[in-house]
Amino acid sequence: MREFSSWLAKMRPSINGYAYYVDFPKVYANIDAVRIELNMMNSLIGSSDIEADFKRLIERYPEVLTCIPLLLAVRQHEIYAQDEDGAFLYDFDKPKCSADQDITFMKKTGLLDLISRHLVSNLVDYALGVETGLDSNGRKNRGGHQMEDLVEGFLRKTGAEYYKEMYLNDIERKWNVDLSAISAEGTTTKRWDFVVKTPTVIYVMETNFYTGGGSKLNETARSYKLIAEEARQIAGVEFVWITDGGGWKNARRNLEETFRAMTHLYNIDDMEHGVFERLFAV
Repeated sequence: MREFSSWLAKMRPSINGYAYYVDFPKVYANIDAVRIELNMMNSLIGSSDIEADFKRLIERYPEVLTCIPLLLAVRQHEIYAQDEDGAFLYDFDKPKCSADQDITFMKKTGLLDLISRHLVSNLVDYALGVETGLDSNGRKNRGGHQMEDLVEGFLRKTGAEYYKEMYLNDIERKWNVDLSAISAEGTTTKRWDFVVKTPTVIYVMETNFYTGGGSKLNETARSYKLIAEEARQIAGVEFVWITDGGGWKNARRNLEETFRAMTHLYNIDDMEHGVFERLFAV
């Protein structure tokens, strides 16, 4: 018989892997895509007549403009800007503005000043830093997949037949099972993070990780408790919930109710101690 407090105490504050912080291969690829253009822009560093030199450069090599958004830490090629002189939409992928208007953009954004005053010595290195900073915005997406990737690693080790991101109606068609008890009589559909098929049982699984607290955790605990109760009405189908994270320590009341009501509620420590092997190893 498991004891809730000791189980909760094993929740992890984080599951961030080494690759979570910066996706350097992606950063390098993005830099390589404009490396030539950045090196052409390097010819302007320290220029005493930056406007004339920039104008000559883009008139001879207009493709150099494609690297401008990156220098401003902007992903899109179209940049809107306005002031008392008017509003302009600059398209650095398919330049339409005059060279003089491009110079205006470079002046008013501060890029010409940055380059002419030699405040940076190499725009490739500068862009590498910008790309690294921009990539930090991708941490939320990477973090959202970390728990699923972790669970899948443990599933793979069992050798069991499993499916990722499978819809409820696909399960019904594939194995000729009626899941109306957990689909509100067919009025709603749901995508499960994983589905594991053993000779006798279909396990439908949800996974998540919460670093922080909030009302969402209580709603999730109540919702999954209800799913577990509904799944008990279906012969040969069981609901498995894998969750973890320090956020649960501030939302323990609802989780404890669900813990006592569910047969298959596990955390990372449970997976590390072979719970999947006991459930559905082949």
